Amino acid sequence: MRPALLSQILEREFSSASEGHHTPVMLWGPPGVGKSQIIADIAHRHGAALIDIRLSQMEPSDLRGIPFRVEDVVEWAIPAMLPDEQRHGPEGILFLDEISSAPPTVSAAAYQLILDRRLGEYSVPEGWAIFAAGNRQGDRGVTYSMPSPLANRFSHFEIEVNLDDWVHWAYAQGIDERLIAFLRFRPDLLFDFDPSHNPVAFPSPRTWEFAHRALQKFGGRTDLLSGALQACVGPAAGIELTAFVDNLHKLPDIDAIARGEAMPVPTETDLQYAVASALVARAIRAKGEEGGNQILGNILEYAGHFPQREMGVMLVSDLYRAVGQDLCQVPQFNDWAKVVAEVMLFES
Repeated sequence: MRPALLSQILEREFSSASEGHHTPVMLWGPPGVGKSQIIADIAHRHGAALIDIRLSQMEPSDLRGIPFRVEDVVEWAIPAMLPDEQRHGPEGILFLDEISSAPPTVSAAAYQLILDRRLGEYSVPEGWAIFAAGNRQGDRGVTYSMPSPLANRFSHFEIEVNLDDWVHWAYAQGIDERLIAFLRFRPDLLFDFDPSHNPVAFPSPRTWEFAHRALQKFGGRTDLLSGALQACVGPAAGIELTAFVDNLHKLPDIDAIARGEAMPVPTETDLQYAVASALVARAIRAKGEEGGNQILGNILEYAGHFPQREMGVMLVSDLYRAVGQDLCQVPQFNDWAKVVAEVMLFES
């Protein structure tokens, strides 16, 4: 399932915890596709606590607690890491990460916690959702086959990589527009993992974020940039990204386009992707500025000049995801939409 849809499901599961309809959710997927990030984003949006428990690093007693004697009986000290309404709040997410890497003895200790929301005398607060994540057995990670009794305590979703969803996230997070443009140009490199080769560095949504950081740190050092990018996303993708960035001096003046000045559209496809991504980033910066709608209008007019109409549609689609309904209020939007609609109807 694509990340945008999966995020909606997890949002509803989170809100349903206080309604008594919550079902624990297990996310499956290869390393680096953003399983943990989706869950962290939900907690951040709600201002809720997120308790991340790595079961692969635990012993069974770490969950059950430590026994101690009270007169003639033995009681259990509840681990402080488990959700507590007084300490952590009435709502939150208990995230059991790397659960497929946990030894069977540890995962067995979590059975009652996941299904019954209890461990002995301890109870998970009503407003807390339980999510888990893990790698698949074929992903060359340290994994165990999930026992059927544990698997039967979850609803299961497998996350798939989707470029449009990643681009939307990347613009919202301020990821370098040069990197976004490159992945629009080379979408197959968003995630390129072959477990049979057991690579050390490979392209994934996680490592492209590393590449973004490398661009900020080493962008002015041509002698270091290529090596830094290869260290993040692997040799092949790192070399391609370096060559792409080196070619961007041929871009037209983005600020001039935003001002409405006539500027040529690059003939090279890679530069067309680059100018489109740069214009979306410029529109995001214009939100709330005086004259922001005029900038959006000027960008829309430029979108109509691309020799390939699909490129203009991609630019406007990314604009809409980035700025929302404000785009539809710009007068030039109706003109652009009519032209696109007429072309589509004529061609069909």
